[in-house]
Amino acid sequence: MTKLLFRDDAYRREVEGKVTAITSEGGIVLDRTVFYPTSGGQPGDSGTLKWKGGAIEIATAVKGQGDDVVLLPAEPSAMPGVGQTVTQKISWDRRYRHMRIHTALHLLSVVIPLPVSGGAITADKGRLDFDMPDAPEDKAALEHDLNRLIACNMDVSDEWITDAELDAQPDLVKTMSVQPPRGNGQIRLIRIGVGKETADLQPCGGTHVANTDEIGRVRLGKIEKKGRQNRRVYLHLE
Repeated sequence: MTKLLFRDDAYRREVEGKVTAITSEGGIVLDRTVFYPTSGGQPGDSGTLKWKGGAIEIATAVKGQGDDVVLLPAEPSAMPGVGQTVTQKISWDRRYRHMRIHTALHLLSVVIPLPVSGGAITADKGRLDFDMPDAPEDKAALEHDLNRLIACNMDVSDEWITDAELDAQPDLVKTMSVQPPRGNGQIRLIRIGVGKETADLQPCGGTHVANTDEIGRVRLGKIEKKGRQNRRVYLHLE
């Protein structure tokens, strides 16, 4: 099992870890990692591994067997051995943009309070698919409301609830097609705001900024019709 250090500190960029396995596909599994694995629409982190006498570029990280995170090299190269200690370092600028966009998408689901049927993040933009039969009448007003929320300088924090507690509050789940991961009895929630000033609270395993002020201004892009009742809304960092 890989310990997920990014859950406790999304700003941690570099840490040592010990190689616990090399997969048959040439992936590297560590005992702990700062690399976020592709999931929930957020891409896996890229970066580097270095050890005594060697180094390798990591193209992305993915989920492996059980709770393992597998780091995939960018190209064939000499590998560290099992049991070897390596220094892992993520491509911080790319990760930080993912964090800003991911947090902004949570707030987009606040200003468009409709069920979410999908989503994706890149370093340049993000998008959410909504169960939205009709296009918004005033996209400029939605963009204004979204930037107003961002400018409220709200803290972003996480907390944990049990499966049973989530079952008792089904409205916390905004996604129609993807349910929060279960299996260990605990589900992670991301809260934007504090107490009665909470703007959003929903299950999420991704990485986020610590305060909405870090997002900066955003711009809403195209709103595409993707089905009879589905519309895709794009969001860009400015």
